Amino acid sequence: MGQIGSAGERHLQKLHGTAERAARFYADQVLDHLTPAMIDFVGRQEIAFVATADAAGECDNSLRAGAPGFLHVIDPTTLTYPEYRGNGVMASLGNIAENPHVGIMLVDFVHDLIGLHINGTARIVEDQELRSDVPDLPDDAVPGRAPQRWVIVDIDEAYIHCRKHIPRLKPVPQHRDWGTDDAKRKGGGDYFGAKGTRRHDTMLPVRSAPSRRS
Repeated sequence: MGQIGSAGERHLQKLHGTAERAARFYADQVLDHLTPAMIDFVGRQEIAFVATADAAGECDNSLRAGAPGFLHVIDPTTLTYPEYRGNGVMASLGNIAENPHVGIMLVDFVHDLIGLHINGTARIVEDQELRSDVPDLPDDAVPGRAPQRWVIVDIDEAYIHCRKHIPRLKPVPQHRDWGTDDAKRKGGGDYFGAKGTRRHDTMLPVRSAPSRRS
């Protein structure tokens, strides 16, 4: 097993005098697998924040959501989550295709006010292929929410995020039009006024080529 923590972490710990405190945290909290309590926690979550980066290190952080259980623990060292129909950009999957390292952040904002970091190595598998190997995969029955593919994460690190700065939130009933492309039903549409706004750099957005008439 390699050393816990990056070279950058350890350099700054030494520079700022926190090496001893960090060593205690590594020893007490950083595991290479999920404990039974962690597995139970994962099974209760409805949202996950997934951090990825491409081969050049350009980062992206995206939200994934579903009913409790949409994050599926295959075994204590393996987690998988579904990829549904989205905006077609596939930013997270594109990054994983170049760089398999992912960081998943789970936070219970409602009950226990605690978080769980899961870092690991990811790969992309089509739904039918994984379902043939893992028959108990969750299958959302909500229209428009059939998983198209899955991200399997081989876990390298799992550790707590303390509750000190986690706000308590209260869920409210909400109707969701899962999988829709209708701007009004999506809710938000062009909320930030991006459509029609020119970029400051010289990059142009990629546009689909017009279809040719025969």
